[in-house]
Amino acid sequence: MPVDRRLGVTAAAGFGAAGVSCGLKQSATPDLALVVGDPGTVAAGVFTTNQVVAAPVVWSRDRLAASADARVVVLNSGNANACTGPAGEAAVLATVERAATELGCRPEQVLVCSTGVIGVPLDAARVSDGVAKAAAALDRSGGLAAAEAILTTDTRVKQAGTRVAGGATVGGMAKGAAMLAPALAPPQATMLAVLTTDAVADPAELGEALATAAAATFNRITVDGAQSTNDTVLLLASGASGARPDPGDLAAAVAAVCSDLAGQMLADAEGGTKVVSIQVGGAGPVEAALAVARRVADSPLVKTAVYGGDPNWGRVLQAAGTAGVGFDPGLVRLEVAGGPGAAGIEPPAGPLERLPLVSQGRPTGADASAAMAAREIELRLHLGGSGPWAEVRTSDLTPEYVRLNSEYTT
Repeated sequence: MPVDRRLGVTAAAGFGAAGVSCGLKQSATPDLALVVGDPGTVAAGVFTTNQVVAAPVVWSRDRLAASADARVVVLNSGNANACTGPAGEAAVLATVERAATELGCRPEQVLVCSTGVIGVPLDAARVSDGVAKAAAALDRSGGLAAAEAILTTDTRVKQAGTRVAGGATVGGMAKGAAMLAPALAPPQATMLAVLTTDAVADPAELGEALATAAAATFNRITVDGAQSTNDTVLLLASGASGARPDPGDLAAAVAAVCSDLAGQMLADAEGGTKVVSIQVGGAGPVEAALAVARRVADSPLVKTAVYGGDPNWGRVLQAAGTAGVGFDPGLVRLEVAGGPGAAGIEPPAGPLERLPLVSQGRPTGADASAAMAAREIELRLHLGGSGPWAEVRTSDLTPEYVRLNSEYTT
């Protein structure tokens, strides 16, 4: 399904947004975003499964577990409001109460997201004033400003949208560049995403579409294997188009937007120069293939080899062998392919040519240095058995990533 990156969180009818500065960032750049749906908007969400959970996640998760009746999202950057105790909870309550007052809704209809430094108390007064400022600036064309206001170490805005058969639209925005290995689950930085649609949809349809999309997209990317305390993806439906698309068509549109936003995150990974697709097959059930793919994708040895353009196939096999999945090393086949395009920004013009590095467990002697020097790389590993293919996408590990994270202080 084609995706248009000119469309964002206000591409769907029935939504307004704003992005403002409320003083949370020392740079004075925008740090508070507001997304508001018309009365009658319903919502679904998926959240981090980390045991250490930020106060805004607890609030939003509990609200959606109780009711899908939610039409306002307040997002701040520069402070995660995580590990902040009762003061963090009080800051969330102050935020939702101010939003409810400014927008004429109930506090229970307000969802909250935060991203930034962990363990630092959130200045609730600044956020509250920022909510009022954003409410005054709320506009149908405010999607780009909102997408800018949620960035932390990101270097560029991430937004995407698509049209659904029957006249509805799905749009969205996201942020994420590191501390990025989402493991999201239905209601039960950091990666944050807000999607909107003007389709008429039941809450159950929204929840199923979002959970399925997140499992196949956000949950299959990793920058550093670090699952955040704040990961949140929200999907709001205003019904403003009057169109009720087939649930399958709506789900496909949601998945397309999520996949594109996930790719944009990887392309903007902290310090990243390359994006790598790890594809694993012949491992038995898809869960086993995913376990191997994720172990390879999170291996610092593999990721540094990718950065250096080194076709070090031994590191790939070493990582695969630690995933707890049984296979015969003598049957393994590993192929590599490289493309010249900007990974995650534009898709390859066609299928990449794969070069076998290992066949029947033995090196082929092929020269893969050109493929490993590419911006977009595929590592395709068949373990010699049966079963479907699974993919996890990752980025390389660079000195710049180490520098950025050594200087990012709490």
